[in-house]
Order: sequence, then C-alpha cells, then structure tokens
Amino acid sequence: MKIILATTSPYRKEAFAFLGIPFEAEGSKVDESQVKRRNPEDLVKQLSKLKAEAVAKNYADAVVIGLDSVGFFEGKILEKPKSKEKGFERLKSLSGNNFQFYTGIYMINTAENRFVENVVKTDAFLRNISDDEINKYLSEDQNYNTYALGFDPLCHSSSSFIQKIEGSYNNLLRGIPLEVVPEMLREAGNNNF
Repeated sequence: MKIILATTSPYRKEAFAFLGIPFEAEGSKVDESQVKRRNPEDLVKQLSKLKAEAVAKNYADAVVIGLDSVGFFEGKILEKPKSKEKGFERLKSLSGNNFQFYTGIYMINTAENRFVENVVKTDAFLRNISDDEINKYLSEDQNYNTYALGFDPLCHSSSSFIQKIEGSYNNLLRGIPLEVVPEMLREAGNNNF
C-alpha cells in the first residue's frame, strides 16, 4: 500500500523521509481561501481533510495524508503575509510574545475507506527581536510570504527567533508532528510500523 503526502512542502517531505518508509508526494491544489476562518483547530482540520480528499481521488490502494498548519496569536489566525511590510508588522507583533501553532493531519485509506484525523498544537515563545533583525531576515529569505507564521523557524537568521517551545518540536519547525504519524498510520490500516 502506497503512502502519499498531499503536499509540496519541502520541509514536510524531508521530515517524513526521516521515518524511513517509502512515500510519494503530490500537491492537492485546494483553494484555501474558500474555507471560513472560525478558529485555528477547525480550520486545519477542514483544510487537511480537503487536501487529502483531493489527492485520494487519484489512488485506489493508498494511505493519503493531508496536512495544514496555521499560527494563532491574540485571538487571530495568522495568514501568510502578503508583503514585506506585513511581514515586518507580523514579526514586530510576535516579538517577545508567545503564540500557538496548529497542524491538522487527515489520513485516508482509499482501499478500506477508512480515515484518521488529529490536530496538534505547539506553544512557541519568541525572544525580543530588533527592527534590524527583522529587516535582515526579510531581506535574506525571499520565501517569508509562504510560511504560515511569516518566518522560517528552521533556517536563515530567523532560526534564532524562537526562545522556547512547549509541545511538538517537529510540528513548529517542519509543519508535521512526526511523533503522532506512526500510530495514525497503524490506525489507518498501514502496518509498515
């Protein structure tokens, strides 16, 4: 039985490879803007399900894994910043504060029409970041606007922004909480573990 990640994220693909089981990856092309932003948990549940379902149509005997992540700060879901100005504002507001990072995981066993879902929340605390540090980061990472948080906690100078993490390290850094994946795969009917 194949395992298919419904993602194009290089971080998620690299992280999943650490599990040592063969997999393929395929983007889902889901229009995320059409989903209502009620709360972060519901949002990542719904989007991870939509992504898995979109890719699952292409496979008769596979476990398809949909993933979606969002940040949450002061009662607001953090969207990808649309400009450097928005990126600066985001990092300025997060500086010295804590926020939550949610990832939804939805697995579909297409052969047995079985599904498993989970949401993992990680609390993260940023150190105080100067305006110069923010500008330096935004000038060195042209992909800042592709991250749910508006910065990359794994690479570039922004890897020094996180002061403390409570919860899943892999969730925050790679967008996939690897520690829950093996048990979810077993529940979905894949016995490679």
